[in-house]
Amino acid sequence: MNPFLPGIGDELGPDKVVLIREARTGLEAAVVIDNVACGPAIGGVRMATDVTLEEVARLARAMTMKNAAAGLPHGGGKSGIIADPAAPAADKERLVRAFARAIRSLIEYIPGPDMGTDERCMAWVQDEIDRAVGLPRVLGGIPLDEIGATGLGVAIAAEVAAPEAGITLAGARVAVEGFGAVGQHAARFLAARGARLVAASDSRGAIHDPAGLPLDALLAHKRGGKALADFPGARALGRDALVGVPCEIWVPAARPDTLTADNVGRLQTKLVIQGANIPATEAAERWMHAHHILSIPDFIANAGGVICAAIEYHGGTQAQAFAAIEERIRANTHEALERARADRVLPREAATRMAAARVREAMRYHRP
Repeated sequence: MNPFLPGIGDELGPDKVVLIREARTGLEAAVVIDNVACGPAIGGVRMATDVTLEEVARLARAMTMKNAAAGLPHGGGKSGIIADPAAPAADKERLVRAFARAIRSLIEYIPGPDMGTDERCMAWVQDEIDRAVGLPRVLGGIPLDEIGATGLGVAIAAEVAAPEAGITLAGARVAVEGFGAVGQHAARFLAARGARLVAASDSRGAIHDPAGLPLDALLAHKRGGKALADFPGARALGRDALVGVPCEIWVPAARPDTLTADNVGRLQTKLVIQGANIPATEAAERWMHAHHILSIPDFIANAGGVICAAIEYHGGTQAQAFAAIEERIRANTHEALERARADRVLPREAATRMAAARVREAMRYHRP
C-alpha cells in the first residue's frame, strides 16, 4: 500500500494515479489507472462537485472487474473532474478540453462518458487527443446513452436473476433510483419484458404510483428537462423515500453508496439490480444477503456500457454491441449466481473471485 494513498492499493493495482491541477483553467481532476493486464484501460470521466480520489479509485477497480468479467481485452480505469456538470456549455467544454490535454500522455487510458459527461464531451476529448469511446454517431461512435447500452444490460441481468429471486418479470413492480440515462433505459427495457415502473427518483425528488407510471409520458416529461416531482398524476415522495417503496425489483442507478447500513433495512423488494457503480456499501450488501434480497453486483449488471464502448473502439457496429451485451451479461449473471450458490457466498464475492482470477491469469503473461 502506498503511504501517499492510504487505503488505496493491493496486488492488482492501481497501476498509476495522476492528480491534475491547472490554475489557468481552474481544472482539478484525478485519473486512476487500476490494472492494464488485459489491455488498455477503459473507464468513464465523471464530473461532479464532490467527486473524490477514493471514489475514483473504487470506480477504477470496479472497471477492472467489469472488463475482466465481460471478457474484454481491456483493463480498468476511471477519472473525475471536480466541477458542476450543469455549468454553461462553454465552461464545461473548456474544462473537458483542458482535462483531455492533461492526459494526452496517458496512452494506456481510454476515456468514455460517465455521470456528468456525455458523447459531446467525448467528442471534445477525441478532438484534443484522438482517444475516446462513446462518441457521437456522426463521428463514427456508438452513443451509449442514446441507445441505452447500460440499461439493456440491467434488464438482461434482471431477466436471468428473476427466477433465483423467486419472481417473474411479467407484472413485476420496478423502482428506479436515478431516472437518468441508465435508469430511463433500464425502465424501458424492463417494460419491454413485461415489468411495470411504479416509482422513480431524480436529484430533485421521487414519484410513486402503485398501479404503474405511464412510461412514455414520463420519458417525454424528463426529455423536456422537468423534475419527476412535477409529473402530473403521481404521488410525490421525498427522494430518500424511494428506498422503502414496495416492489419486486429495485434498481439503483444514481451515485455510489446510496444503499447503506442506515437505510437498507427499509427495502421492500426481492431483487436489486445495480445499475450504478458501487451503489451499495459492504454492510448493505451483507444485510441484503442475510435478509434474502438477491443483489446483482454492478460490474456484472451494468457492464453493457463498457461492452458497447469496447466494440466501438475495435470498429464494431451497434448490432454487434447489442449482441455482445446480450451474450456476455446473460452468461456472467448465470455464472456469478452459480458460483454464489455453490460457494455459499454473496453474489458480489462470487463475481469478484471470478473476475479477479481472470485478471491474475492475464498478469502472468506480463514481464515482472
